[in-house]
Amino acid sequence: MSRPSRPASRPAPRRLPGKPAAPRRVAKAPPAEPRLILFNKPFDVLTQFSDDQGRATLKDFVPIPSIYPAGRLDRDSEGLLLLTNDGRLQARIADPRHKLAKTYWVQVEGEPSDEQLQRLRDGVELNDGPTLPAEARRLEEPALWERNPPVRFRKSVPTAWLELVIREGRNRQVRRMTAAVGLPTLRLVRVRIGDWTLDGLAPGEWREVAPH
Repeated sequence: MSRPSRPASRPAPRRLPGKPAAPRRVAKAPPAEPRLILFNKPFDVLTQFSDDQGRATLKDFVPIPSIYPAGRLDRDSEGLLLLTNDGRLQARIADPRHKLAKTYWVQVEGEPSDEQLQRLRDGVELNDGPTLPAEARRLEEPALWERNPPVRFRKSVPTAWLELVIREGRNRQVRRMTAAVGLPTLRLVRVRIGDWTLDGLAPGEWREVAPH
C-alpha cells in the first residue's frame, strides 16, 4: 500500500536586502494605577487638553497628567465626561460595540407629541443610517445650573425638556435625532454614563472614583 505523498512545504518568505522586518505589535500594558475621573464639562469647553486657537480645554480644569477622554462631548454640550489613563477602560466606555447607556437631559424647541417621542424610541433615520431604538420621555424642568452664556429662546415658541437614553456615540447624535423629529435642541446636558453619574458636581468640578 503506497503512502500518500506529503505536500511540499512552502518556502519561508524572503526578506529584501536592507529592509528591516516589520515590528511585532505588543499590547500596551495596563497602568500600574488605573484612574477614572468624573468631570462636569461646562459649555464652550473642548473635549481635549490643548488647542492652538486659545479656546478653553480640559487642561484648564483637570490638572492630572496622562489621562484622556473616554468618548466625546461636543463643545456646545455640557455635563458628564469620563477621563482615564487605562486604554482598555477607555475602549469599554467609548466603543459603541459595548452599547453603554448614556443619559441626556435635552431642552428642545416646541412641545413634544406622543408621535415624536415614539419616533425617537423606535429609531430615527439620519444621513448616516438609522439610529438604534432609544428611551425617550418628557421631563419636568430639571434643577440645573445657569448656563453661561444663557440659552437664546424665541419668545413665541414654547420649550420642553426630554430625557433621552442612547447606546451609540455618533457625532452630534442627540441633536440630529431631535431635529429629525422636528424638535431642535437648545440645551444638552449628559447626566449619566452607565453607572457613573453627575451627582454633586458643579460645572468645572471633577472627582476621582474607583475604576470598575
